[in-house]
Amino acid sequence: MNFLRNRLVVLGLVLLATVLLYLLLPSIRQGSMEPSLEVQRMGLGAASPPPPTINVSVRTGQLPGDPPLFFREALPIDGAGRQILPRLQVVLLHGQAFTSKTWEELGTLALLATNGYQALAMDLPGFGNSPDSDALKTDQNRVDLLHRFMEALGVRTAVLLSPSMSGHYSIPFLMKHSTQLHGFISIAPVGTRSYTLQQYQTIQTPTLIVFGALDTNLGAQSHKNLIQLPHHSVLKLEGARHACYMDKPREFHQALIDFLSKLK
Repeated sequence: MNFLRNRLVVLGLVLLATVLLYLLLPSIRQGSMEPSLEVQRMGLGAASPPPPTINVSVRTGQLPGDPPLFFREALPIDGAGRQILPRLQVVLLHGQAFTSKTWEELGTLALLATNGYQALAMDLPGFGNSPDSDALKTDQNRVDLLHRFMEALGVRTAVLLSPSMSGHYSIPFLMKHSTQLHGFISIAPVGTRSYTLQQYQTIQTPTLIVFGALDTNLGAQSHKNLIQLPHHSVLKLEGARHACYMDKPREFHQALIDFLSKLK
């Protein structure tokens, strides 16, 4: 009898274990075969392509002509060294005490290229590596020089940046060829008193007017005249002098990129 009772007990335990295993098997299978929500999220994140890396290629060149023009160029390129189609092409002029190298040393060329823009900084005739010329005595001569520079280098989506003395070139160009410019960035340029309200109001080019709060001469004068342009915004750099972009490069660069990002 004891032997039979023991066998019944063992048989009951085996049956109980079988029932429990059957009940637990679906949850075990589900846990082993379906990834958790956390794993799924990680998988989705890993599948997203990383943002493209933009590198910078800087080169120098000289455009032949009378006079020959030295320039520095910064281009956006991808990780494989292929040129990225630039959003816009920014042509940078310079003031009396500076050259195209100023924009390289300030980091402006690299900043523009890193943000997807082509940057072309010219040594104006008689400065840096560009020889002087007697063929630049009139506004039209200087306009033609800028036009030649842009045409030769394939500039089709130009934004012209012009500080101080370079206004002798940029302001006449703006008046004659504003439709060729996607944007204009003035930094206390000379030559703004030579035009009337009616002439300014015909210009439809988006313009960023930059000047230093301590520049009570050209800065204040150019600001007063250029705000007659119908599509303008103003950046007044507090505590900055005439070459305000040198005194406040971080603020200047931030405003520059913000302005460019809004252009079409």
